[in-house]
Amino acid sequence: MVTSDTAAQSRNIEAAIFSAVDSCVTQWGWDKVTMDDICVTAGVSRATVYRLFPGGRDVLFEAVRLGKLEDFFTAMRAHVEGSESLEELLVRCIVVASSELQHDEHLAMMLATAPGETLGDLTVNGLDRIVRVATAFVTPLTDEFIPTAEAAHIVEVMCRLVISYYLSPSPTLDFVNEDATRAFVRTFLLPSTSSVVVTQ
Repeated sequence: MVTSDTAAQSRNIEAAIFSAVDSCVTQWGWDKVTMDDICVTAGVSRATVYRLFPGGRDVLFEAVRLGKLEDFFTAMRAHVEGSESLEELLVRCIVVASSELQHDEHLAMMLATAPGETLGDLTVNGLDRIVRVATAFVTPLTDEFIPTAEAAHIVEVMCRLVISYYLSPSPTLDFVNEDATRAFVRTFLLPSTSSVVVTQ
């Protein structure tokens, strides 16, 4: 039987392991980090890590990546909940996500020290994961405005736009600026939906 104390202890150990992964990856990059590095940094045994992540390194790294995404979208959702129109929701999502990425010092450092792996996590290797988590967090907020299928499509487009803007900022478009983003949303995103009333 799992007691609350045991569950809390497991969460603490998991947090220590995640922190160790973060520290090791920052130092050496995803490809060079070993399970031994993580165990030493976290101060836990290999048996403990494999008990929590039975698939080993790949399962652990996927859990870390998903955890970071869930933290990101949890914080973002707190800023966009309560939007009174689809337009307002989309604008808030883009502005908040773009601002968070711009101010993410750890991500900037990873792009500088391990650009190939970090770019892969944002694009080719990780985009499906990002879209999947974003869809799970954002589409429940769009239910009162548009059908789920349309929402999923718009979320994917927003993910691609925000990541592209972060990696290659536009000299003419500022996704951190609400007015500029609203104009973009009205021109390019809202017309793609079939059941939206644009609020003035």
